[in-house]
Amino acid sequence: MDPLALSVDVAASGLKAQSERIRIVSENLANAQSTGRTSGADPYQRKTVSFASTLDSDSGGAYVRIQSVEVDGSEFPVEYDPTHQAADENGFVKLPNVNPLIEMADMTEANRSYEANLQVIRQARELISMTIDLMRAQ
Repeated sequence: MDPLALSVDVAASGLKAQSERIRIVSENLANAQSTGRTSGADPYQRKTVSFASTLDSDSGGAYVRIQSVEVDGSEFPVEYDPTHQAADENGFVKLPNVNPLIEMADMTEANRSYEANLQVIRQARELISMTIDLMRAQ
């Protein structure tokens, strides 16, 4: 496989993986206040993304992919609010285990990784264009 095409393919796999990560982080942020609907019910559980690298023996490229999307098993914070619909018999409500600061940091990191992969594709496209221009000049 052409080295430029390989670099575009590898970067595209990174774009796809980071796009999915951004979607999961967005879902976490959207549900950061989603409590249970009934007394004592569990609220929304934060999701996490794990990546894996896959080596393509034919091209020699190392592609990134989503290995798994799992729920964060950390404890739910609780708040005393006996008037809430999801309050237990003691008046405590379980809140989602989503920390907006951590989610925003994850979003920033995913966005920067996405932009870096996009820049690789732009550079490869520019190199291909320059090669075509050189070939035309001959």
